[in-house]
Amino acid sequence: MRATLSIPDELVSEVQKISGEKSKTKAITIAMQEFIRQQRVKELIGLRGKIKIDYNWKKEEALELDLQDKREKSLE
Repeated sequence: MRATLSIPDELVSEVQKISGEKSKTKAITIAMQEFIRQQRVKELIGLRGKIKIDYNWKKEEALELDLQDKREKSLE
């Protein structure tokens, strides 16, 4: 999408420098993606302690290993 924006030159230059991108478009795209990623991480951290997950990894691992044994035996 094309857009006309007024972004201070110093800010664009800093983003280019930090990202290592020569292209202004790529540098700004990377900065926007990183901003979105950081906001999503903050949202996930905000859920800490609010969601109860009942997951028995030992049981799941045992099932997976059992299925793997069955597959290996069927290939013999």
